[in-house]
Amino acid sequence: MKKQPVIVIVGPTAVGKTKTGIELAKRLNGEVLSGDSVQVYQGMDIGSAKVTTEEMEGVPHHLLDLVTPDDEMSVARFQTVARATIDEIASRGKLPIIVGGTGLYIRSILYDYQFTEQAEDPALRAELEAYAATHGANALHDQLKELDPVRAEAIHPNNIQRVVRAIEVARTGQTQTTGSKPALYESLLFVLHMEDRDRLYDRIDQRVDMMVESGLLEEVARLDAAGYRHTKALQAIGYKEMLPVLDGAPLDPAVDMLKRNTRRFAKRQLTWFRHQFDGFWVDMGKFSFEETFKIIYDRTVEFLKAVK
Repeated sequence: MKKQPVIVIVGPTAVGKTKTGIELAKRLNGEVLSGDSVQVYQGMDIGSAKVTTEEMEGVPHHLLDLVTPDDEMSVARFQTVARATIDEIASRGKLPIIVGGTGLYIRSILYDYQFTEQAEDPALRAELEAYAATHGANALHDQLKELDPVRAEAIHPNNIQRVVRAIEVARTGQTQTTGSKPALYESLLFVLHMEDRDRLYDRIDQRVDMMVESGLLEEVARLDAAGYRHTKALQAIGYKEMLPVLDGAPLDPAVDMLKRNTRRFAKRQLTWFRHQFDGFWVDMGKFSFEETFKIIYDRTVEFLKAVK
Protein backbone atom coordinates (compact mmCIF):
# COMPACT_ATOMS: atom_id res chain seq x y z
CA MET A 1 0.00 0.00 0.00
CA LYS A 2 1.37 3.39 -1.02
CA LYS A 3 2.06 5.96 1.65
CA GLN A 4 0.23 9.28 1.59
CA PRO A 5 2.37 12.09 0.09
CA VAL A 6 2.90 15.01 2.47
CA ILE A 7 4.83 18.22 1.87
CA VAL A 8 6.63 19.70 4.88
CA ILE A 9 7.96 23.25 5.15
CA VAL A 10 9.98 24.04 8.27
CA GLY A 11 12.30 26.85 9.22
CA PRO A 12 13.00 29.50 11.85
CA THR A 13 10.55 32.23 12.66
CA ALA A 14 10.20 35.09 10.13
CA VAL A 15 11.87 33.21 7.26
CA GLY A 16 8.79 33.08 5.00
CA LYS A 17 7.21 29.67 5.73
CA THR A 18 3.61 30.88 5.82
CA LYS A 19 3.68 32.60 2.43
CA THR A 20 5.51 29.66 0.83
CA GLY A 21 3.00 27.13 2.16
CA ILE A 22 0.01 29.15 0.99
CA GLU A 23 1.42 29.66 -2.51
CA LEU A 24 2.18 25.95 -2.80
CA ALA A 25 -1.31 25.01 -1.62
CA LYS A 26 -2.94 27.38 -4.13
CA ARG A 27 -1.07 25.83 -7.04
CA LEU A 28 -1.22 22.18 -6.02
CA ASN A 29 -4.74 21.79 -4.61
CA GLY A 30 -3.41 21.63 -1.08
CA GLU A 31 -4.44 22.46 2.46
CA VAL A 32 -2.13 23.68 5.21
CA LEU A 33 -1.59 22.12 8.63
CA SER A 34 0.13 24.30 11.22
CA GLY A 35 3.09 22.64 12.92
CA ASP A 36 3.41 25.19 15.70
CA SER A 37 3.10 24.52 19.43
CA VAL A 38 1.73 27.98 20.27
CA GLN A 39 -0.70 28.53 17.40
CA VAL A 40 -2.85 25.69 18.76
CA TYR A 41 -4.04 28.09 21.50
CA GLN A 42 -7.08 30.31 21.07
CA GLY A 43 -6.50 34.02 21.55
CA MET A 44 -2.74 33.73 21.10
CA ASP A 45 -2.65 35.24 17.64
CA ILE A 46 -0.28 38.19 17.37
CA GLY A 47 2.47 36.80 19.58
CA SER A 48 2.53 33.48 17.72
CA ALA A 49 2.44 35.14 14.27
CA LYS A 50 -0.70 33.14 13.51
CA VAL A 51 -1.82 33.44 9.90
CA THR A 52 -4.80 35.77 9.43
CA THR A 53 -7.89 34.95 7.38
CA GLU A 54 -6.82 37.55 4.82
CA GLU A 55 -3.34 36.04 4.53
CA MET A 56 -4.81 32.57 3.94
CA GLU A 57 -6.15 33.73 0.56
CA GLY A 58 -8.87 31.10 0.70
CA VAL A 59 -6.54 28.20 1.48
CA PRO A 60 -7.95 26.02 4.31
CA HIS A 61 -5.74 25.92 7.41
CA HIS A 62 -5.86 23.31 10.15
CA LEU A 63 -4.53 22.78 13.70
CA LEU A 64 -5.04 26.41 14.69
CA ASP A 65 -7.04 27.49 17.76
CA LEU A 66 -7.57 23.93 18.97
CA VAL A 67 -7.69 24.63 22.72
CA THR A 68 -7.78 27.42 25.30
CA PRO A 69 -4.45 28.43 26.89
CA ASP A 70 -5.26 26.59 30.13
CA ASP A 71 -5.79 23.30 28.27
CA GLU A 72 -2.24 22.08 27.68
CA MET A 73 -1.62 20.55 24.25
CA SER A 74 0.91 17.74 24.63
CA VAL A 75 2.93 16.42 21.72
CA ALA A 76 1.08 13.09 21.93
CA ARG A 77 -2.29 14.81 21.71
CA PHE A 78 -1.16 16.99 18.84
CA GLN A 79 0.13 13.91 17.02
CA THR A 80 -3.28 12.22 17.22
CA VAL A 81 -5.21 15.25 15.98
CA ALA A 82 -2.71 16.01 13.20
CA ARG A 83 -2.71 12.50 11.75
CA ALA A 84 -6.51 12.38 11.72
CA THR A 85 -6.50 15.74 9.93
CA ILE A 86 -4.05 14.48 7.29
CA ASP A 87 -6.30 11.48 6.65
CA GLU A 88 -9.34 13.75 6.30
CA ILE A 89 -7.56 16.11 3.88
CA ALA A 90 -6.28 13.22 1.77
CA SER A 91 -9.75 11.62 1.68
CA ARG A 92 -10.96 14.69 -0.22
CA GLY A 93 -8.17 14.39 -2.76
CA LYS A 94 -6.24 17.35 -1.37
CA LEU A 95 -2.50 17.58 -0.72
CA PRO A 96 -1.54 17.95 2.98
CA ILE A 97 1.14 20.63 3.49
CA ILE A 98 2.62 20.92 6.99
CA VAL A 99 4.08 24.34 7.77
CA GLY A 100 5.75 25.28 11.04
CA GLY A 101 8.72 25.76 13.27
CA THR A 102 8.14 23.34 16.16
CA GLY A 103 10.41 20.51 15.10
CA LEU A 104 9.32 17.88 17.62
CA TYR A 105 5.63 18.40 16.83
CA ILE A 106 6.30 17.92 13.13
CA ARG A 107 8.50 14.86 13.64
CA SER A 108 5.80 13.35 15.84
CA ILE A 109 3.44 13.51 12.86
CA LEU A 110 5.82 12.11 10.27
CA TYR A 111 7.34 9.31 12.30
CA ASP A 112 5.84 6.74 14.62
CA TYR A 113 6.91 8.37 17.86
CA GLN A 114 5.80 6.44 20.92
CA PHE A 115 4.77 8.58 23.87
CA THR A 116 4.40 6.80 27.17
CA GLU A 117 2.98 7.99 30.45
CA GLN A 118 5.60 5.85 32.17
CA ALA A 119 8.07 8.67 31.58
CA GLU A 120 6.07 10.76 34.09
CA ASP A 121 7.80 10.48 37.46
CA PRO A 122 6.75 13.05 40.11
CA ALA A 123 9.59 12.07 42.43
CA LEU A 124 12.21 12.45 39.69
CA ARG A 125 10.64 15.74 38.62
CA ALA A 126 10.84 17.13 42.15
CA GLU A 127 14.44 15.96 42.42
CA LEU A 128 15.42 17.64 39.15
CA GLU A 129 13.64 20.88 40.01
CA ALA A 130 15.40 20.94 43.38
CA TYR A 131 18.73 20.33 41.63
CA ALA A 132 18.08 23.27 39.31
CA ALA A 133 17.17 25.49 42.26
CA THR A 134 20.40 24.57 44.04
CA HIS A 135 22.90 24.31 41.20
CA GLY A 136 21.32 26.48 38.51
CA ALA A 137 19.54 25.94 35.22
CA ASN A 138 22.75 25.43 33.24
CA ALA A 139 23.84 22.55 35.48
CA LEU A 140 20.50 20.82 34.90
CA HIS A 141 20.80 21.44 31.17
CA ASP A 142 24.24 19.79 31.25
CA GLN A 143 22.56 16.60 32.51
CA LEU A 144 20.29 16.63 29.47
CA LYS A 145 23.28 17.16 27.17
CA GLU A 146 24.79 13.92 28.44
CA LEU A 147 21.54 11.97 27.96
CA ASP A 148 20.24 13.44 24.69
CA PRO A 149 22.59 16.06 23.19
CA VAL A 150 20.46 16.77 20.12
CA ARG A 151 17.33 17.43 22.18
CA ALA A 152 19.40 19.60 24.51
CA GLU A 153 20.36 21.82 21.56
CA ALA A 154 16.68 22.59 20.98
CA ILE A 155 15.83 23.63 24.54
CA HIS A 156 17.05 26.80 26.22
CA PRO A 157 18.63 26.10 29.65
CA ASN A 158 16.25 28.58 31.30
CA ASN A 159 13.21 26.58 30.18
CA ILE A 160 13.47 24.32 33.20
CA GLN A 161 10.09 22.62 32.68
CA ARG A 162 11.06 21.41 29.22
CA VAL A 163 14.54 20.40 30.34
CA VAL A 164 13.06 18.36 33.19
CA ARG A 165 10.54 16.70 30.88
CA ALA A 166 13.25 15.83 28.35
CA ILE A 167 15.41 14.28 31.08
CA GLU A 168 12.43 12.22 32.27
CA VAL A 169 11.91 10.84 28.77
CA ALA A 170 15.62 10.27 28.19
CA ARG A 171 15.99 8.32 31.43
CA THR A 172 13.44 5.77 30.23
CA GLY A 173 16.11 4.68 27.75
CA GLN A 174 14.15 5.95 24.76
CA THR A 175 15.18 9.49 23.92
CA GLN A 176 12.87 11.86 22.11
CA THR A 177 15.54 12.07 19.44
CA THR A 178 15.87 8.37 18.69
CA GLY A 179 12.63 6.90 20.00
CA SER A 180 10.84 6.68 16.68
CA LYS A 181 10.00 4.24 13.93
CA PRO A 182 10.14 4.56 10.14
CA ALA A 183 8.26 7.31 8.35
CA LEU A 184 4.49 6.98 8.12
CA TYR A 185 4.17 9.21 5.05
CA GLU A 186 5.93 9.77 1.75
CA SER A 187 7.20 13.19 2.69
CA LEU A 188 9.14 15.88 0.88
CA LEU A 189 10.72 18.27 3.36
CA PHE A 190 12.04 21.77 2.80
CA VAL A 191 14.08 23.63 5.42
CA LEU A 192 13.82 27.35 4.73
CA HIS A 193 16.68 29.43 6.10
CA MET A 194 18.82 32.48 5.39
CA GLU A 195 22.54 32.04 4.96
CA ASP A 196 22.88 35.73 5.80
CA ARG A 197 22.00 35.43 9.50
CA ASP A 198 21.99 39.21 10.00
CA ARG A 199 19.25 39.53 7.40
CA LEU A 200 17.13 36.96 9.22
CA TYR A 201 17.68 38.77 12.50
CA ASP A 202 16.63 42.06 10.88
CA ARG A 203 13.41 40.39 9.71
CA ILE A 204 12.81 39.09 13.23
CA ASP A 205 13.29 42.57 14.70
CA GLN A 206 10.89 44.04 12.14
CA ARG A 207 8.33 41.35 12.90
CA VAL A 208 8.49 42.06 16.62
CA ASP A 209 8.01 45.79 16.00
CA MET A 210 5.00 44.97 13.82
CA MET A 211 3.57 42.70 16.53
CA VAL A 212 3.79 45.49 19.09
CA GLU A 213 2.18 47.97 16.67
CA SER A 214 -0.58 45.44 15.94
CA GLY A 215 -1.55 45.15 19.60
CA LEU A 216 0.63 42.46 21.19
CA LEU A 217 0.50 44.09 24.62
CA GLU A 218 -3.28 44.38 24.42
CA GLU A 219 -3.50 40.70 23.44
CA VAL A 220 -1.41 39.69 26.47
CA ALA A 221 -3.59 41.90 28.68
CA ARG A 222 -6.73 40.14 27.44
CA LEU A 223 -5.20 36.73 28.14
CA ASP A 224 -4.13 37.89 31.60
CA ALA A 225 -7.61 39.23 32.34
CA ALA A 226 -9.07 35.87 31.29
CA GLY A 227 -7.00 34.17 33.98
CA TYR A 228 -4.29 32.61 31.81
CA ARG A 229 -1.22 34.40 33.27
CA HIS A 230 0.17 31.34 35.04
CA THR A 231 -0.43 28.80 32.27
CA LYS A 232 2.43 27.13 30.43
CA ALA A 233 1.10 28.63 27.20
CA LEU A 234 1.88 32.16 28.37
CA GLN A 235 5.49 31.21 29.02
CA ALA A 236 5.94 31.14 25.25
CA ILE A 237 8.23 33.67 23.59
CA GLY A 238 6.18 36.72 22.72
CA TYR A 239 4.05 36.51 25.84
CA LYS A 240 6.31 36.04 28.86
CA GLU A 241 8.30 39.16 27.92
CA MET A 242 5.15 41.31 27.95
CA LEU A 243 3.69 40.17 31.27
CA PRO A 244 5.95 42.42 33.41
CA VAL A 245 4.84 45.42 31.33
CA LEU A 246 1.29 44.82 32.55
CA ASP A 247 2.67 45.23 36.08
CA GLY A 248 4.31 48.57 35.31
CA ALA A 249 7.66 47.63 33.77
CA PRO A 250 8.75 49.81 30.79
CA LEU A 251 7.81 48.58 27.32
CA ASP A 252 11.03 49.27 25.39
CA PRO A 253 13.30 46.91 27.39
CA ALA A 254 10.63 44.21 27.13
CA VAL A 255 10.53 44.61 23.35
CA ASP A 256 14.33 44.41 23.19
CA MET A 257 14.24 41.23 25.27
CA LEU A 258 11.59 39.75 22.97
CA LYS A 259 13.78 40.46 19.95
CA ARG A 260 16.78 38.90 21.67
CA ASN A 261 14.86 35.81 22.76
CA THR A 262 13.37 35.34 19.29
CA ARG A 263 16.78 35.59 17.61
CA ARG A 264 18.19 33.01 20.01
CA PHE A 265 15.19 30.77 19.41
CA ALA A 266 15.70 30.99 15.63
CA LYS A 267 19.30 29.88 16.10
CA ARG A 268 18.19 26.89 18.19
CA GLN A 269 15.54 26.00 15.61
CA LEU A 270 18.14 25.88 12.84
CA THR A 271 20.44 23.70 14.95
CA TRP A 272 17.59 21.28 15.63
CA PHE A 273 16.53 21.12 11.98
CA ARG A 274 20.11 20.45 10.95
CA HIS A 275 20.29 17.42 13.24
CA GLN A 276 16.75 16.13 12.87
CA PHE A 277 15.51 16.72 9.34
CA ASP A 278 16.88 15.24 6.15
CA GLY A 279 15.45 17.70 3.66
CA PHE A 280 16.22 20.28 1.00
CA TRP A 281 17.70 23.44 2.48
CA VAL A 282 16.47 26.53 0.67
CA ASP A 283 18.12 29.92 1.20
CA MET A 284 15.25 32.42 1.26
CA GLY A 285 17.61 35.39 1.13
CA LYS A 286 19.60 34.51 -1.97
CA PHE A 287 17.03 35.29 -4.68
CA SER A 288 13.65 36.98 -4.93
CA PHE A 289 10.69 35.15 -3.40
CA GLU A 290 9.36 34.31 -6.87
CA GLU A 291 12.66 32.73 -7.94
CA THR A 292 13.03 30.81 -4.69
CA PHE A 293 9.42 29.64 -4.76
CA LYS A 294 9.91 28.28 -8.29
CA ILE A 295 12.71 26.05 -6.98
CA ILE A 296 10.40 24.70 -4.27
CA TYR A 297 7.44 24.31 -6.61
CA ASP A 298 9.41 22.50 -9.31
CA ARG A 299 10.93 20.11 -6.77
CA THR A 300 7.48 19.40 -5.35
CA VAL A 301 5.97 18.67 -8.76
CA GLU A 302 8.80 16.23 -9.52
CA PHE A 303 8.26 14.54 -6.16
CA LEU A 304 4.50 14.16 -6.67
CA LYS A 305 5.03 12.63 -10.12
CA ALA A 306 7.54 10.16 -8.70
CA VAL A 307 5.28 8.93 -5.88
CA LYS A 308 2.12 8.49 -7.98
